[in-house]
Amino acid sequence: MGKVKIVTDSTVDMTPQELEKYDVEMVPLSISINDEVFLDKIEIEQDEFLQKMRKSKELPKSSQPPAGVFMEVYDRLGQDGSEIISIHMTGGMSGTVQSAESAASMSDATVHVVDSKFISKALSFQVIEAAKMAEAGKSVAEILERLEMIRNQTGLIIVIDTLENLVKGGRIGKASAFIGSLLNIKPIAILDEGVLNPVSKARSQAQVVKYIAKKITADTSGKVVKGIGIVHVNGFEIADKVRKAVAELSGFGEILLEDTTPVISTHTGEGAFAIMYYWD
Repeated sequence: MGKVKIVTDSTVDMTPQELEKYDVEMVPLSISINDEVFLDKIEIEQDEFLQKMRKSKELPKSSQPPAGVFMEVYDRLGQDGSEIISIHMTGGMSGTVQSAESAASMSDATVHVVDSKFISKALSFQVIEAAKMAEAGKSVAEILERLEMIRNQTGLIIVIDTLENLVKGGRIGKASAFIGSLLNIKPIAILDEGVLNPVSKARSQAQVVKYIAKKITADTSGKVVKGIGIVHVNGFEIADKVRKAVAELSGFGEILLEDTTPVISTHTGEGAFAIMYYWD
């Protein structure tokens, strides 16, 4: 009987060391900027990407991995009879899940594609748990049941610092961005059912910290916090303030503060950060 093997995509925000530790196969999305195309996290990292994005008049574009790339991975991993659980970024923001499903239908391997409904560290919560359970010999059914539980007990809050990328992407007009910048408005959104929903606007870092602390307290009151992660796009200062406040509030151990992937950075713009957490 083969093992259960775990596949994910490059929006997972796991380090190469973590991917190796948990024996997870990562399939990269691609990103195009100034007529150049790069494999996310493989051919370009955040610092180089941000330099290019600052000079670009147009918003960089991300693309899901082709079905053929997924199929090659599935066929290779399934050669020994292993089943595959392929866990990906929310289908509400990318066609990656659909590409994986197309590949799964053509592969000789048995593949279970999971829409995590999340991105970044929130995606990694599901990927790491699945990998641990697979290593422990748990069945596909047991792993999928646990992933659904984590999905329903995860929160993601994102804070946007600049409206420039929203203008480039055609999501708001230049006039709105100008007014927003004058007022120093920082939109706050949550990822709910795989889609970003604006929930508040803050005019200071103190208001940002207050909103996040209140939201996390409401979500996790009387529960056990299992994981917290924070990623940022050249927004260390405010993200670090939030990290310290949440660490004190939650009593959770060390909360890592990490760079995110170029694919996520292109949609959020510089200065953005997101905090993600799950509970039992």
